[in-house]
Amino acid sequence: QVQLVESGGGLVQPGGTLRLSCVASGSISAIYYMGWYRQAPGKEREMVATMTFGGGSNYADSVKGRFTISRDNARHTIYLQMNSLKSEDTAVYYCTGDINDWIYWGQGTQITVSS
Repeated sequence: QVQLVESGGGLVQPGGTLRLSCVASGSISAIYYMGWYRQAPGKEREMVATMTFGGGSNYADSVKGRFTISRDNARHTIYLQMNSLKSEDTAVYYCTGDINDWIYWGQGTQITVSS
């Protein structure tokens, strides 16, 4: 069994920064990619950023230049550094990963960008 646990969400003012972390734990033999999705109220879940454990990354156009995804292979951890946050970034952020040929999701962490 594999678990993904996110941390780092919260309330931040527009223009502020936050850093999310996601740790994968359990019986892990292979991680193909991990990433972040988000879901705002009344909207569909959307991809924010993903990264293969070979290092390739992909970003939604709306976050390019503001968010950076990174990884620590040894700790089975990914991070999302979020700068210049906007009100439209408000959402529940979910960690996901293709681990052992199975897709896992975390419980989600709320990010609210508001003054």
